[in-house]
Amino acid sequence: MGTIKTSSGDRLINLTAYFFITAFAAICLIPFFLVVGSSFTDEVTLLREGYNMWPKKFSIGAYQLALRSNDIGTAYRVTIFVTGVGTVLSMLFTSAIAYALSVKSFRMRGKIALFLYFTMLFNGGLVATYLLVSKYLGMRNNIWVLILPGMLSAYNILIMRNFFSGIPDSLAESARIDGANEVSILFRIIIPISTPGIATISLFYALGYWNEWYRVLLYITDSKLFTLQYLIMRILRQVNYASTLPSDIMFAAGALPTYSFRMAAITLAIGPIILLYPFLQKYFVSGLIVGSVKG
Repeated sequence: MGTIKTSSGDRLINLTAYFFITAFAAICLIPFFLVVGSSFTDEVTLLREGYNMWPKKFSIGAYQLALRSNDIGTAYRVTIFVTGVGTVLSMLFTSAIAYALSVKSFRMRGKIALFLYFTMLFNGGLVATYLLVSKYLGMRNNIWVLILPGMLSAYNILIMRNFFSGIPDSLAESARIDGANEVSILFRIIIPISTPGIATISLFYALGYWNEWYRVLLYITDSKLFTLQYLIMRILRQVNYASTLPSDIMFAAGALPTYSFRMAAITLAIGPIILLYPFLQKYFVSGLIVGSVKG
């Protein structure tokens, strides 16, 4: 077969599209570089010169203040555990429910889908949820309170159902003829060919678990179970409070790194999770598109 020739007009359009896409991507990266550069800037210089991508006066005072807490390592371990275990469990149950809803011979799938949709519109409220989790389930100061209450998302289940519905029924029918049960079909056939959907929903769950702080505020008082986001929020509150004190009470060595600490806190919080995105990027867009085709 011969090569497809493109006209000069088509090449010009492609070059123009590539240029604008590259420029847009660079513009999107500017805030991130501003945050990182400002986090390594001296507080006085930051207040005088403003935010810069390249620090005019290099300083790691904000990171020293953030890492001064002995709980920062524990918070990282808690957050990594909650994110890893929570994402795996969430995807396991989400995939199982979504597959059941995608099987046309399952008579209860319409009622279950209606129940899931109902939970997206109504809930028991904060007080009822707090009493259920803390009093009746006894999950206060338990690391599983950061995983189990938010383990399933009706929205994610419906997306996965739509994705599974796009898989040809002939694959599952052939497996049933060969004697495979529904569990074998799910784990040996459906999930292996559903990588885009699995990667997309996994990223959704992972981001939710990584940014968890609200349930810590409600149910956790033990500092050994603080997540990274909650611990950084507590440190930031202390820094903001200390900055309002009279100057003779504040640090004698110089200005308290209030603004640069905010930038350092953002960098510490998003640094590890942002490294996960490049590995899932090739699945992310295709997973969203395929999962939204069927309703």
